[in-house]
Amino acid sequence: MKPIQVGLLGIGTVGSGTFNVLQRNQEEIKRRAGRGIEITMVADLDTDRARAAVGEGVQVVADARAVIANPDIDIVIELIGGYGIAKQLVLEAIAAGKHVVTANKALLAVHGTEIFAAAQQKGVMVAFEAAVAGGIPIIKALREGLTANSIQWIAGIINGTTNFILSEMRDKGLDFATVLKEAQRLGYAEADPTFDIEGVDAAHKVTLMSAIAFGIPVQFDKAHVEGITKLAAQDIKYAEQLGYRIKLLGITRRAAGGIELRVHPSLVPAKRLLANVEGAMNAVVVHGDAVGTTLYYGKGAGSEPTASAVIADLVDITRLHTADAAQRVPHLAFHPNAMSDDLKIVPMREVVTSYYLRLRVADEAGVLAKVTGLLASAGISIDAVLQREADEVGGEGSTQTDLIILTHDTREGTLDDAMVELQALPTVLAPIVRLRKEELS
Repeated sequence: MKPIQVGLLGIGTVGSGTFNVLQRNQEEIKRRAGRGIEITMVADLDTDRARAAVGEGVQVVADARAVIANPDIDIVIELIGGYGIAKQLVLEAIAAGKHVVTANKALLAVHGTEIFAAAQQKGVMVAFEAAVAGGIPIIKALREGLTANSIQWIAGIINGTTNFILSEMRDKGLDFATVLKEAQRLGYAEADPTFDIEGVDAAHKVTLMSAIAFGIPVQFDKAHVEGITKLAAQDIKYAEQLGYRIKLLGITRRAAGGIELRVHPSLVPAKRLLANVEGAMNAVVVHGDAVGTTLYYGKGAGSEPTASAVIADLVDITRLHTADAAQRVPHLAFHPNAMSDDLKIVPMREVVTSYYLRLRVADEAGVLAKVTGLLASAGISIDAVLQREADEVGGEGSTQTDLIILTHDTREGTLDDAMVELQALPTVLAPIVRLRKEELS
């Protein structure tokens, strides 16, 4: 059977990895796909770099639209990134009847509803395994492997840059700014790391997982997003002393009022597997009603790990290329006419979880009683209290100390209101630090 022909838009780190792995493992891939898969055309503005990457026998052009217009191309791989030209090219490829493979989580998290609807209407596939957690096959697991389950919650470390930074802060006791510079030097963080350290990248990814898990439209604009830029070294140290580690988690969960969709630093019990994911690795925990808790772990980025996911999508499309469009696996796991538009994203004030509070207070009698009394009057139950010695916090002769409180589950809005009153106490000397605590049990 004639090999299926693929056009590649963008041959940077992931694009070159995809080409190389496909070349290296072509016989194995052919045996699995049932026919050959060949990248026969590449578009990149840097045509010299592209020619050096693919060698002879592959057509190289500067204009991506030339790839889309080629009638021999069956599948277009979009590895350009961003929301702008990438969106136009993906929609044009769909309109031309091409299947699309993309690693572009930002594009799908923001414009996925439009893109999937266009693909559905045209009868083509949009595959995006590489958009979430690099080489970890989490999309396939959610969409197919766990299809018998009512998924209850997902929690994931899905940004390697922030996990590397938090691991270094914990291991070496360094502050955020110092570790960020080291991450940039080592290539773990971009020159502009905003999307990573502010939680935006993780929010794109958890938005896609949430849509697949619960059969809801992609709703990135409704996600609650916090990054790690305000984390202090002492909070990582105190969390460790209390038996927790701080991780940036993407969380989506069924709740009484709808679906939670949030990204923020979280205290995770040190005994949980997720708490022990270190460096730039990724991991996702999924809890289904039938299967229980499952863990998916591996490299969340990099040339060949991400290429692994891109090629898995190519194989899936090749297998289903001639199948009736109605019999293919839906883009978001649920058939389009069965999506739950009435399941709302829960506002953050309505989310119920437990909390870590750190208060810098005057080291004098009665302070602890005032703080705990105020929390009690708000209906907030305390799980544990840790008070540091004043000289440990501010040196010998210090008149200030840190008070660390862990709460039981409470509504976030209730805690927000209580924190306003706590902050107004004259014995509370600095802005209160509040982190969420996720038991993941």
